[in-house]
Amino acid sequence: MAKQTLMAIDAGTGSVRAVLFDTDGTQLGCVQREWTHGQDPRYPGSMDFDWQTNWALACACVRGVLAETGVNPADIAAVSTTCMREGIVLYDAQGEEIWACANVDARSTDEVAQLIRQNPALEKEIYAVSGQTYALGALPRILWVKNKRPDLYARLSKVGMFNDWLIKKLTGVLAVEPSNGSTSGIFDLQARAWDTAIMRKVNLKDDIFPPVAECGTVVGTVNARGAADTGLCEGTPVVAGGGDSQLGCVGVGVVDEGQAAILGGSFWQYEFNTASGQTDGKCRVRVNCHAVPALWQYEALAFLPGLAMRWYRDAFCQDEVRRAAELGTDPYALMNEEAKKIPAGCYGMMCTFSDVMNFISWKHAAPTFTNFALDAQRFNKYTFYRAIMENAAMVTRGHVELVREATGHAPREVVFAGGASKGDVWCQIVADVLGLPVKVPVVKEATALGAAILAGHGVGLYADISGTARKLVKWERIFTPDTDNHRVYEEMYAPWREVYQAQLALSDRGLTRYMWVAPGL
Repeated sequence: MAKQTLMAIDAGTGSVRAVLFDTDGTQLGCVQREWTHGQDPRYPGSMDFDWQTNWALACACVRGVLAETGVNPADIAAVSTTCMREGIVLYDAQGEEIWACANVDARSTDEVAQLIRQNPALEKEIYAVSGQTYALGALPRILWVKNKRPDLYARLSKVGMFNDWLIKKLTGVLAVEPSNGSTSGIFDLQARAWDTAIMRKVNLKDDIFPPVAECGTVVGTVNARGAADTGLCEGTPVVAGGGDSQLGCVGVGVVDEGQAAILGGSFWQYEFNTASGQTDGKCRVRVNCHAVPALWQYEALAFLPGLAMRWYRDAFCQDEVRRAAELGTDPYALMNEEAKKIPAGCYGMMCTFSDVMNFISWKHAAPTFTNFALDAQRFNKYTFYRAIMENAAMVTRGHVELVREATGHAPREVVFAGGASKGDVWCQIVADVLGLPVKVPVVKEATALGAAILAGHGVGLYADISGTARKLVKWERIFTPDTDNHRVYEEMYAPWREVYQAQLALSDRGLTRYMWVAPGL
């Protein structure tokens, strides 16, 4: 009898991938396609999601991983999905997509201003229940559709998230699960269910919410159309997955109270598990449902470290890309070898990309490199490359402190997963900046493994999500802090925060452009 396998489909910010695992958690194959989410020139800050093109890319990944691995689709026990959070899809009464936006869409500036004018206290009231502000929430975006596209609003029948959209494309069934549903800002954290009263407070439709299916439950089976599109077998069970960060934590065994993880992709999420689900009194950090029932997560996000790296590679490291192709290696591997030669602190140079999170007033200064000398020997392109890594680690240190202030707790170690954990340079920098051991799992596609665990749980292959996660995670390496480097970063942290605030003040004055600013600020 052929061995059973599990499939995860992962719709990230910068790419979509299909990943196959065996039931022991070993990754058998992964096929990925990069994608982008364009701005509609009519609407500044918009981040459109092209559901037709992107579904075709997802299908290509599924077919590609089946071909690459030679796995018989009949041997796939179950499929689950995961995705970037916050992005939403709107459907008409026939279940067809009519509008969609990706995670950091910021077109709804007018609508946030409108909401604040109507009730200045409402955002904090919503945060207390949902753990979300207007910054990434669905509420201003749906209000934008009502105001700017009334033709679509009239047709609006249902709203869902991207992982649920993938399941609907496979099965024809729409159901939202709590871990990503809670990032909409229209969820009651404690109830792990929609809070329709939020919509009534702002005069929006309150009957557009599909059923909630808890993470790890079977939603449906692959239908004839889904099978024809993907090459999967009709009748294959499809299981409710979750948001990428929550499933990333499942995939690295961060499934108990007090554990912490850094998930390093296009965005970096610092996740800290809590059993209370209580929110922060100052509204600085978001709180989400975990994919594990009876757990919640404090989450602080660093904006775009992964995309900053891709930009730097494509803009300045064409030679490394060419040589890597010739050598059959990753361009980042060549870049990392050179970055190792740069001392901690980059000779005093700093950069400002993402800021430490302040969810209620969230903005990021114009990207800037500063405090370098016209000295090509020390300040070469690898110094700038390393500075981007250090910036992400500095932001993460700020997030550890932020969550400690909000909860009274900090971790003794952190798990580091995602694409950023593939190179040892960044891992060591994180350990040195935080002054904590950093554990890196063998499976880098931790989010996909988390989805596979939920898929297996849904069809009875795994009795318990948390127990299975602890059993399947394997550690590749543990990075311990270098005392001397940690001292350098300790001395650098406070000045970096001051430099960042100075750069942010320039953006506040309109002299430079924010890297990103929440709608309405």
